[in-house]
Amino acid sequence: MGLPKFLLADNSKYPEDIFVLHTEFPRFLINLKNDEIEWFEDLSGEKEEDIASEVSNLIKAASIFYDQQIEGYK
Repeated sequence: MGLPKFLLADNSKYPEDIFVLHTEFPRFLINLKNDEIEWFEDLSGEKEEDIASEVSNLIKAASIFYDQQIEGYK
């Protein structure tokens, strides 16, 4: 089974938060309410400048994904 690159996540314990799960490397969960990220990968061996650029792009992509999903509910 192939997983989508992004998934919306919800938790009743955090009703005001908006979570997006990135399922490809580097895997992470982002809370779009405050841009807090929980990483599921060890990125310690990666080049810092490569990671910074990739993270920035992934955060933007997660936000775009969320906006597109919400637009579909209207």
